[in-house]
Amino acid sequence: MIVAAVLLPAEGAAAEPSPPAAGPEAELVPGVYQPWQIDTPDQVLAPKVYTPSAAEDAVEPADAAVGAYDLVEYVPLRDAVERVACTKSTGPFQRQVEKWLKRKVDGKQSTADCKAIRAFQKKQKITPAIGFAGPVTWARMQYLSARKNPNAAKKCPVRSYRVACVDLTRQITWVQKGKKVVYGPVPMRSGRTAYPTRGGWHKIYWKHKNHVSTLYHQPMPYAQFFDGGQAFHAVYGSIFTTVGSMGCVNLRIGDARKLWGVLKTGDRVFVWGRRSGT
Repeated sequence: MIVAAVLLPAEGAAAEPSPPAAGPEAELVPGVYQPWQIDTPDQVLAPKVYTPSAAEDAVEPADAAVGAYDLVEYVPLRDAVERVACTKSTGPFQRQVEKWLKRKVDGKQSTADCKAIRAFQKKQKITPAIGFAGPVTWARMQYLSARKNPNAAKKCPVRSYRVACVDLTRQITWVQKGKKVVYGPVPMRSGRTAYPTRGGWHKIYWKHKNHVSTLYHQPMPYAQFFDGGQAFHAVYGSIFTTVGSMGCVNLRIGDARKLWGVLKTGDRVFVWGRRSGT
């Protein structure tokens, strides 16, 4: 029913001079309809490990549909329905976004704030670019800040061997060998409250390029299992959602394909932090 509401324009809706601050992220909706908004194909139990045949490994997983990974912001339902040009609503990440944009940090949306946020969203191709300080905008800012040196805070242990670093707080992952970053960082989606991605040290124990979920019977391309049923793998829907995965580290297909070529069985994985909302 929410999707239908987003698609239909409002008629004669009375504008409020001072909309209240947006509520919890759960009350926000995608500002642009996405047909691939499905639940995450994940694995409940550890998979049955076997050696794939050469014929099976020769099959490369298909690419995702065009637009599957677009940066679609979550906005208040009313803003989505009315298709506002510049929102008056205060977003859940207002202070963080204001600080990142080097604006006055007061946690209150203003016309100037909206214009600055909109400019950033347009540059980063975040839709709808209505100036709402939502989770996707903030995630994009964190990713951009991490690109040059993702381990600046030294949260991921430096070792002489490869370590796949999974930062739940910033929702990014990368691989480092010593202090050198050999992959990433790239955006990812980790587990939701009921199915958190487990923290601490893990090890890649099985790689299965064309794995299929035992939970949803949906593809988990380029799956690299590191803890029971939890794995790095690609999904064919958006990873930029307010609801997390069922425990796996979800990646875009291109990122998962590259990671497949970087990690080997036996490589270590380190997970830390906490996903927003969990």
